[in-house]
Amino acid sequence: MKFNTKAIHAGQKPEETTGAVMPPIFQTSTYAQKAPNDHQGYDYARVGNPTRTSLEKLIAGLEGADECACFASGVAAIDAVMKTLKPGDHVISTNDLYGGTYRLFTTVFEPYGIEFSFVDMTDLNEIENAIQENTKLVWMETPTNPLLRIIDIEAVVDLCDGKDILTVVDNTFASPYLQRPLSLGADAVMHSTTKYLGGHSDAIGGAVATSNKEFMEKLRFQIKTSGAVPGPMDCYLILRGIKTLHVRVQRSVENARKIADYLNNHSAVGEVFYPGLESHPQHKIAAKQMDDFGAMVSFSLKDDSIEKASQFMSKTSIFTLAESLGGVESLISHPASMTHGSIPREVRLKAGLKDSLIRLSVGIEDVEDLINDLHQAF
Repeated sequence: MKFNTKAIHAGQKPEETTGAVMPPIFQTSTYAQKAPNDHQGYDYARVGNPTRTSLEKLIAGLEGADECACFASGVAAIDAVMKTLKPGDHVISTNDLYGGTYRLFTTVFEPYGIEFSFVDMTDLNEIENAIQENTKLVWMETPTNPLLRIIDIEAVVDLCDGKDILTVVDNTFASPYLQRPLSLGADAVMHSTTKYLGGHSDAIGGAVATSNKEFMEKLRFQIKTSGAVPGPMDCYLILRGIKTLHVRVQRSVENARKIADYLNNHSAVGEVFYPGLESHPQHKIAAKQMDDFGAMVSFSLKDDSIEKASQFMSKTSIFTLAESLGGVESLISHPASMTHGSIPREVRLKAGLKDSLIRLSVGIEDVEDLINDLHQAF
């Protein structure tokens, strides 16, 4: 079954009682039992819900995983992954990553004794040098947020081979339509389903897919114990969104490619960060491990100041100034003060995140209108 068909049919079948083509919204908190622990697969909605199960089967199918666990948000999914570790364990992560992930790692888990090393994961030597005897997990985000660097998943997996180190990839920016980390050897893949999977900016969610049964058992335990689960309505909305994932992302990527070319030739632009440009340092790696280059574009202004970036972003009308990404509508944001504001400025600058960096989530509008909107803002 090819991807476009999987997006609609993977793990899905008509509902058994009524034949409903779309999975119903099972809006219930509990389930009747014939006798204690004698039930139809569900006992309490924190542990499981049929609508959530349908979503989990669909995401697992798209990622080529045996199982998937869904959560209330992307950071809730990351939180569950981190809770499979114990004090004294060491994690290697990229130094260019979502601010919420950095905040979770440094302010929640570091005080509990989890150690973190943030390195430039485009440099395999930095990763290899960071590996310690207590390293238990490598957290990859590729393309990275917001500088769109590309991490060679297969090469990192090879570095960790035989070392009892779990490799997990945040695949949010690519979506399974463009990249499937499990096929490249990663142990697990994580998504903020809020983004491309949902695709309509109307639901919050997260997911982790894996074929590692022991790891999945640990995640299921976190679901049962910590309870950061999505509601059935959110699961339904994300399910519905995935049905059009392939056509939405394809149009967004086509638009992003043209916008990146436009920005790359604009006199007011300093740098353009887009893996599809041949000038991108990891362009060849992206071409190797991705089916296309994504719909996220970041760029800096030649006048590197927060004031100039703010002035520019306040003038767009089709690009909406807002956090998040991956929806049908185009968004514009300022990472330094919005999505990555929780990262200290000196840490941001060291990683290459300038004050004037602007991040675009390119939607599915007519690309001529999007380019004209950027032109009038300049």
